[in-house]
Amino acid sequence: MDFGMPFLIETCSQKECISLCSCLGLQFIEWNMNFPQCQPENFQVEMLREAGERENIYYTLHLEENINFSDFNQRVRRAYLDTALESIELAEKIGAPLINMHLARGIYHENMRKFRKECERAIGDADIKIAVENTDGFAPYEQEIIEELLKSPCFGLTLDIGHSHAAKNVDIPFYEKNRGRLIHMHAHDAAGAKCHLAFGDGEIDLRQRLLMAKGAGARVVLETKTVEALGKTRRYIEENFQDLC
Repeated sequence: MDFGMPFLIETCSQKECISLCSCLGLQFIEWNMNFPQCQPENFQVEMLREAGERENIYYTLHLEENINFSDFNQRVRRAYLDTALESIELAEKIGAPLINMHLARGIYHENMRKFRKECERAIGDADIKIAVENTDGFAPYEQEIIEELLKSPCFGLTLDIGHSHAAKNVDIPFYEKNRGRLIHMHAHDAAGAKCHLAFGDGEIDLRQRLLMAKGAGARVVLETKTVEALGKTRRYIEENFQDLC
């Protein structure tokens, strides 16, 4: 099971993030496009390729959280679609096997079917998948739309265990139903609605969730927000979950 880290604002640059990933013995970095350092135009493709080979790490991408592929304004929706297509192109250049995305509220079936088809065309035969992440509980119509996306082999699921805990795990039956499509996990501890805690600082049954990821063959992002919490989480895994690594 591969463990990775998110881009952390403390690291300031992609090079610093790569250095930290290597120092912690993690397998990959998830570049989060909510940060200015992780905008497509700011990626140094050759540097990332060379660093990946040198440090034996790889990358995944996280689309900007507020992206909405069903926006009523056609020009705005086109811009979001173009952003996704640009991210697919970037993923292919840097060898990223996965692009993570949130699902906007108020989405519509027809627009999401168009989104799925455009992504399928852009991905083609490339080994890239787009994974839909849970946030505060999928509404029934959202579950229907996700299942429409999952009709394509280009799509899968991300389970964020902290978000799930904060939403009282209402989405877990949906993930169990689609367990074969779980390909990615965001792992962090949580206490009530307070998420992104270091492992051991919250209430989640972490072993149960990591076993779920291992059984599905999903990679795991240790999604803390600080370098300190990431280091603590890495040590917690070494001390408690050696059998899962």
